[in-house]
Amino acid sequence: MRTPYESEDDGLDPGLSAIMSERRQLINVAYRLLGSLADAEDVVQETYARWYAMSRERREAIASPGGWLTKVASRICLDLLGSARARRESYVGAWLPEPVPDHREWADARSGGRAADPADRVTLDESVSMAFLVVLESMTPAERVAFVLHDVFRYSFAEVAEIVGRTPAACRQLASSARRRMRASDAPAATPAAQRAAVVRRFKEAWEAKDIAALVDLLDPDAVGLADGGGMVSTVPLTVGNEAVARQLVTVITMVPDLMLVERTVNGQPGLVVEHEGAIASVVAFDFAGDRISRFWSVRNPEKLRPWTTA
Repeated sequence: MRTPYESEDDGLDPGLSAIMSERRQLINVAYRLLGSLADAEDVVQETYARWYAMSRERREAIASPGGWLTKVASRICLDLLGSARARRESYVGAWLPEPVPDHREWADARSGGRAADPADRVTLDESVSMAFLVVLESMTPAERVAFVLHDVFRYSFAEVAEIVGRTPAACRQLASSARRRMRASDAPAATPAAQRAAVVRRFKEAWEAKDIAALVDLLDPDAVGLADGGGMVSTVPLTVGNEAVARQLVTVITMVPDLMLVERTVNGQPGLVVEHEGAIASVVAFDFAGDRISRFWSVRNPEKLRPWTTA
């Protein structure tokens, strides 16, 4: 199997270095399959545990260690996706993917705010935008694995079949079904990056100014706002329509007047971080329809904000 994302040599002995250099690839695959960086890290840890549980002779007999690691990690993800549906049915409120920051802003709470290992970072592209990940959530586990491995990471259907446990032809059908789900999501044509950033900046300024009229003008008439607190913090319910969304936003900032809005990169797209009393309270991701915001997602669950923690 190909490994499109590789970390730099870390100076370990050649054998161990070759194995550990696959870590970034595994993190990237697992995050896209699960939508959770915490779960992706657990999957990678379990994958390496299985590798080192084998005898040295068995490891040396594996022609492509990278392919073996990716296959095992993907299978673990497939199993987790099956159980995740049940877990998310009992999740309090809406479940949203875990947002990740730009590499330059990446921090690890477990390291006291120091920069995380590059091998733990997610490569940011269109396949990790919040809009993309939200649509992935609508897929069956097998569809998601087939689509992500083939369409995003360019693995052959023969390779995907080994992971999913189906024929290459069946995996081709799974990926085709996943593409139909993507098309059915009514995703608008891509808005240029500079235009997205400008819209988010105007949105931030209008929100800070409590300017309902300006917010309405920046929001698509059918705009949707959704928040994820996981039952750990309060959230507002799903809000639909530009006027309703605008009024809800103004209500929030009026009730908590000392909120600070900071422009940040969220999953590779222009977004906002909401700070309160020096702590990150929410990470907001956007989707766009031309020069208007069509959807935004506010992740407030503190367990999903770990990569954003700073010293």
